[in-house]
Amino acid sequence: MKAAICTAYGPPEVLKLMTVAQPEPKEFDLLIRVYASAVQSGDRRIRALDVPPAGRLPMRIALGFKAPRKPVLGVVVAGEVAAVGSRVQHFKVGDRVYGLTGMRLGGYAEYACIHAHKCIHLMPLNASFNEAASLPFGGTTALHFLRKAQIEQANSVLIYGASGAVGSAAVQIAKYYNTHVTAVCSDRHAAMVRDFGADEVIDYHMDDYDNQLSTYDAVFDASGKINKLSARKHVERNGQFCSVAGQGVAKELREDLTLLNQMFEAGHFKAVIDRVYPLEEIVEAHRYVDSGRKYGNVIVQVVEE
Repeated sequence: MKAAICTAYGPPEVLKLMTVAQPEPKEFDLLIRVYASAVQSGDRRIRALDVPPAGRLPMRIALGFKAPRKPVLGVVVAGEVAAVGSRVQHFKVGDRVYGLTGMRLGGYAEYACIHAHKCIHLMPLNASFNEAASLPFGGTTALHFLRKAQIEQANSVLIYGASGAVGSAAVQIAKYYNTHVTAVCSDRHAAMVRDFGADEVIDYHMDDYDNQLSTYDAVFDASGKINKLSARKHVERNGQFCSVAGQGVAKELREDLTLLNQMFEAGHFKAVIDRVYPLEEIVEAHRYVDSGRKYGNVIVQVVEE
């Protein structure tokens, strides 16, 4: 099968398109014919070994010293079940599914295996494969941290990095819970962020943008790049602050995909897709994500629908 192999740690050019053996499903596995994946922060962080210097040796020990032991990156899959393991009960060949592969990775290939009890779900009925691939990473990450911020009890929330994969999902989820959303992003993405629900949008390029912010029941840093001390001053007394940086890894829960399905099928959640690249252009896809100019999700289309 065709797959994009991470041959070393480094710039996008370390990704090479190769022919490799198709994975074999174990007894609880689904073998998925992958139609679409995505370039998410976890993929590029592994590829670039993008961690603080003190974390590089532990990361090499965990992932592989010279290159990832699991060389096919891609934490997102959307596709069709091609085969099932002998003890799989709730999925069948031909099911259209999407989800997260966790540390098994494997999404940048024509086929990938995922444990049937992990974060995998039937796709929303009205979603294309590209749309489905845009949902699980941002959606489950936003749900994890917004729960920490007690979004169901919040009347107002401030979301930094509101145009990214996680931030755009967070805006839509917060609106689903009838929360007043103030979004911080660049002006070039402001109209889009308003379109999927933000009540107010503040351009972080403005010199005094911080002075335009009030205090909020919840503050969510969806980018991991802000000054946390500055952000915390916008938290209302007894409010909650959470960030994708420094507060652990988001849990990958199948029940979160159930909620995302319900929201998507009811029109409460939109797929936010910036660009779509074929698998053959995986280097260009990673290069674009590295540029920092993207909004929402960058999709890797493995098979045309």
